[in-house]
Amino acid sequence: MKLSLGPLLYYWSREDTLAFYEQAAAWPLDIVYLGETVCSKRHLLRLADWLELAEKLGAAGKEVVLSSQTLIESESDLKALRKLIADGRFKVEANEWGAVRLLAEVWRESGHAFVAGSTLNAYNPDTLAMLAEMGASRWVPPVEMPREMVKDMLAAMPVQHGMETELFGYGRLPLAFSARCFTARHYNLQKDDCQFRCLDHPDGLVLASREGEDFLAINGIQTQSAKVMSLAHRFDELNATGIDILRLSPQWRQMDRVVAIFRALADGDIVPAQAPVQLDRFMPAAPCDGYWLGEAGMAYHPAT
Repeated sequence: MKLSLGPLLYYWSREDTLAFYEQAAAWPLDIVYLGETVCSKRHLLRLADWLELAEKLGAAGKEVVLSSQTLIESESDLKALRKLIADGRFKVEANEWGAVRLLAEVWRESGHAFVAGSTLNAYNPDTLAMLAEMGASRWVPPVEMPREMVKDMLAAMPVQHGMETELFGYGRLPLAFSARCFTARHYNLQKDDCQFRCLDHPDGLVLASREGEDFLAINGIQTQSAKVMSLAHRFDELNATGIDILRLSPQWRQMDRVVAIFRALADGDIVPAQAPVQLDRFMPAAPCDGYWLGEAGMAYHPAT
C-alpha cells in the first residue's frame, strides 16, 4: 500500500511550513499533496511557493498533487483555482465540483487526469463512474464512509472505470466547511478582520461539550473532529478492502514518527496490533475509528 501526506489543513508560519516540507522530502512517502484547501486568507505561501515546493518534492522522488480550495467564495478564489489548474505540471486534487468541471476540460484536451477529493461526496458507483469519465484517476471516499460501503462501491465500479482508492487514515477528520470563520468568532472578531488567529492553533482549537469531553476542533472555517482518526490497527482490513493509498494528515509535531510507523506497517516490519502503542505518544489527541466501522465517529475499538 502507498502512503500519502495530505494537504496541510492548518495555518502555520511561512518558516514552519517550508521547514516541514523540507523534512517531508526525506520521509518514506509515495505521494505529497500541497496547497491551501481551507481558507483563501491564508496566503503566507502563494502559488509560486507551492510550485517551488512541488518541484523540490518531485526531485526527491515523490508524486506531487496540488490540492484545490474546498469552498470557493469569490471571483478571486475562482481566479486562483484557474491559475492552479493552468500550470499543468502536476496532478490536481479537485475538492469542489467547479474544479471538477475545469479539470474535465483539461482531461478532454490533454489527457491529464485528476484526483477526486473526499469533499466531492461520491457516495455511489455511478458518481465514481462519472468522475472517471471526466478524468479522475483516483478518488478519496468521504471521511464518514464505512468500510462496508467502500467495499460495495469498489465491487460495483465497472472495470473500465477502475480508479485508485485513497483513504483518509490518520489525522483530525475534516468534517464540514462554512462561510463563517469559527476561530474569528471565538475571539469575537469579524471574519474580514480575523487577525490570522489560526496561527495560534497549529493543530486546531479544541471545543469541549458541557460534560467536559473534547468534542470538535475548529480550524478557521473548517470543523474537525477533536479526536484523531487512526486506522493503523486495522491495516490488514484496509488491504482486504482494496485500499490503494492511505492518507496521513499533517500535524504540528512528530509527523516524521507517525510516517515511520505507518511505513513499518506497509512494509510488514510491524503488525497492526503493535501500532497503537507506538503511535499513542506522538498523537495530539485520543484516537477514533468509529466511522470506518459504521458507528459514531468518535468511537474507538482497539486491536484485539
